[in-house]
Amino acid sequence: MDRLHRQVGAVGLAAAAVLPGLSAQVDQHAAEVRDLLGVRGRRPTLTALASYTDGLLDGATGRGWQPPQHDLVGWAGADGVAVRLLALCALVTSAVA
Repeated sequence: MDRLHRQVGAVGLAAAAVLPGLSAQVDQHAAEVRDLLGVRGRRPTLTALASYTDGLLDGATGRGWQPPQHDLVGWAGADGVAVRLLALCALVTSAVA
């Protein structure tokens, strides 16, 4: 999760703070992840988030997906995998806060 935060989360969360559309997408993906993990209305555990993230990354990289190299503006057009990973970074950040 630390590597993911360095590759995707740090710049992506900063972009979401200034791009309302991206912020809304991240919120939607975070809600979907909470629903998938069966923790609606609660914070998912770090273990559950890490396991889900590993599965998502394995599937995405198996299809040739690469982590984005976006600057702040580039995040406006981020693909669904990148936004889902960004939502996971946001969930982890809130889980450890």
